Amino acid sequence: MATALRFAARSDVGLLRDGNEDSGYAGPRLLAVADGVGGHVAGEVASSLAIATMAALDEDPPGNDLLTSLRAAVTAANEQIGAMILGDPALEGMGTTLTALLRTGSRLALVHVGDSRGYLLRDGSLEQITHDHTFVQSLVDEGRITREEAGSHPQRNLITRALSGHGEVEPDLSVREARAGDRYLLCSDGLSGVVSDETLHEVLTEAVDPDAACESLVQYALRAGGPDNVTVVVADVVDTGASPSQVPQVVGAVADERAGRGGGMLPRPSAAQRAAALRPAAIEVATPPPPERPRRWPIALVLVLALAALGAGGWGAWHWSQGQYYVGAHEGHVAIYRGLPQSLAGVSLSSVVQDEPVALTDLPDFAVQKLNDGIAADSLADARVRVTTLAEQAARCRQTPDAAECHDADDELATTPSASPGATS
Repeated sequence: MATALRFAARSDVGLLRDGNEDSGYAGPRLLAVADGVGGHVAGEVASSLAIATMAALDEDPPGNDLLTSLRAAVTAANEQIGAMILGDPALEGMGTTLTALLRTGSRLALVHVGDSRGYLLRDGSLEQITHDHTFVQSLVDEGRITREEAGSHPQRNLITRALSGHGEVEPDLSVREARAGDRYLLCSDGLSGVVSDETLHEVLTEAVDPDAACESLVQYALRAGGPDNVTVVVADVVDTGASPSQVPQVVGAVADERAGRGGGMLPRPSAAQRAAALRPAAIEVATPPPPERPRRWPIALVLVLALAALGAGGWGAWHWSQGQYYVGAHEGHVAIYRGLPQSLAGVSLSSVVQDEPVALTDLPDFAVQKLNDGIAADSLADARVRVTTLAEQAARCRQTPDAAECHDADDELATTPSASPGATS
């Protein structure tokens, strides 16, 4: 049976934010939500670019390879963001989440990056069909906290994946069957972060159509305090003869100049034309040389990172930290860590990459102290070199415990840049 979509979209700045960094799109073939990150560093630009680029998919049938089409569009959106940053370095640090559904025939393909969400209401049961790319979700996955605890965790807004204009994007991709009677919800965390799953289920079950569902969901988010921008897209899968929607809707930041606050109906130009109009003009820039990675971690930088993680720059801070390595102590042995030897609000900013068979008891006290502080490395390979040096020293100290190097600070270790002492907040 041939199916189509009946859809609606809404966006609201919320009660505490000065501007709307969310963007949303609903069309006959494409549904999408993007939540800009970066605060004053133009999160609304990133979300607008993402939606404008993705909107081109709504113009022509994507063919049979839905996932390839979605992956290519996400890559293009990420490159558009990168080009914008190169043209205006002041935008460095902006990024966006992206959750989108692309329809062809009776199939729907899903792409997901970040902490916006997708839900499916089918046969009276509501299912979250996306997996949050967040620090707290990783803690839930590891069994360190419960889902209920995640909802009030101080780092619940720290996302681990986004479109930032840097590197390759790693989206979650999947395909599912579109069944008549299904109702889909895409939303930013301005909704899912303050409205319970039970309320989402109730609204989606009782609303007579997508318009009513969108209005009700936004109102629930505002009644819950409206601490963030809230954007929702609701779509029903219907038979082609059941009056599916035809005119695309754009909402949020991407629509501000066209339809005012909250968005609305697009004029008649095609989705491809709208996307082209919203994307930046070609920017000719010279590719700057890659920055030299600093060898030390000054305490000021660590403090900036911690503050950024608490604010809108959290994704960039977290992403940067996960490119750092150090050698430290773990359960009586030497270990290689990824991240920083710090904690933030009681949460570690690092994880063990590899345990090494070098016992701390075989090392002199000064070496153990440096391991407890964290010995910085330029790369994973450099960390392994430092482990080899420690292993050789441990072997010598086992054989000749009275040797000077087993009691006095070793020159090589003494000059090794160590991380700043752990700071908690």
